[in-house]
Amino acid sequence: MSGSFRALHSDVRARYRSGFGTLLQRSQALRCPGSRQWNSDTNAGAARPLEGVRVLDLTRVLAGPFATMILGDLGAEVIKVERPGGGDDTRTWGPPFVASESVYFLSVNRNKKSIAVDLKQPRGAELVQQLAGVCDVLVENFLPGKLGQMSLGYAELSRLNPRLIYCSVSGYGQTGPRAQTPGYDSIASAVSGMMHVTGPEDGEPVRPGVAMTDLATGLYAHGAIMAALLQRHKTGRGVHIDCNLLSSQVSCLSHIAANYLNAGKEAKRWGTAHESIVPYQGFRTRDGHLVVAAGNDKQFVRVCKVLDLQDLTEDPNYRTNQLRVQNRKRLLQILSQRFLQENTADWLRRFQGSGVPVGPINSIQDVFSEPQILEGA
Repeated sequence: MSGSFRALHSDVRARYRSGFGTLLQRSQALRCPGSRQWNSDTNAGAARPLEGVRVLDLTRVLAGPFATMILGDLGAEVIKVERPGGGDDTRTWGPPFVASESVYFLSVNRNKKSIAVDLKQPRGAELVQQLAGVCDVLVENFLPGKLGQMSLGYAELSRLNPRLIYCSVSGYGQTGPRAQTPGYDSIASAVSGMMHVTGPEDGEPVRPGVAMTDLATGLYAHGAIMAALLQRHKTGRGVHIDCNLLSSQVSCLSHIAANYLNAGKEAKRWGTAHESIVPYQGFRTRDGHLVVAAGNDKQFVRVCKVLDLQDLTEDPNYRTNQLRVQNRKRLLQILSQRFLQENTADWLRRFQGSGVPVGPINSIQDVFSEPQILEGA
């Protein structure tokens, strides 16, 4: 611990006794009734790549905390600043709870320390300024301009610490007509078009089962911070990173966006299917569901062999992927009827060694009984 941080640490401890409180200490592995104990540190004796890097985390909910948690997993010291009393909003999101802690909160806040600071009070803002002076990275997700009103914006803190990497995570970015609009995952998922392409083919738009917009934004923020740390080795200076939910999700539209921008093709919902590859989707079996992904013509031939439907490989309507896309309706009817005749496990055994990517649609209980997951845990 550096001398400057040691002195600040003593000052923080003194402030605890006069109104600032500790909400979360270095996270520990928790054991729930009937569950296994999971530990993200698979090589406890080895030095981790971000050891010695100190991160000041002013974020709450998901996107920001997810980014800082990854930095903590990589060895950074993460100091999470929460509001006095309730702390991060997600502390109350539940059930389920472990003791009094929300499982949602715990899922994105491991490997962190925490202090409760009232940023609206001058001494609270002063404490954060002092912390920023001895940190390498600051991550925040306030409305653009809000921290600047407290003298905690990038302009103010970079003068105190020119090496500070300051990452702003917001709903819509630091500028533009929506900049001052609050953003949650579901809203950005809707505005970005993600919900428009998610759901059953003939059904309503559906929210993805996991907050993918938040998680993608957290991953982008983490990657940008890593790049900024590398750049700082060359320049000796920090940088302001602008990362937001809308831009992150739009960038993840990938070929959906490219289809529209290059060919003017509007997207639609396909359920588990793929608009440009057939067969590439989920099928109902006798006792569950299975996903089959035949990404090329050779794999389609192998699918037909496993299903004992070799005649399909000779049908001129299905000889190429482009033809299969054009004639998908009849082909999928034939495949769907065949998959219904056997159990998922039987199909998995049949496909084993075929070279065709397949997998069951697992429940969450199934996921954490999956041998491959257990091997990597």
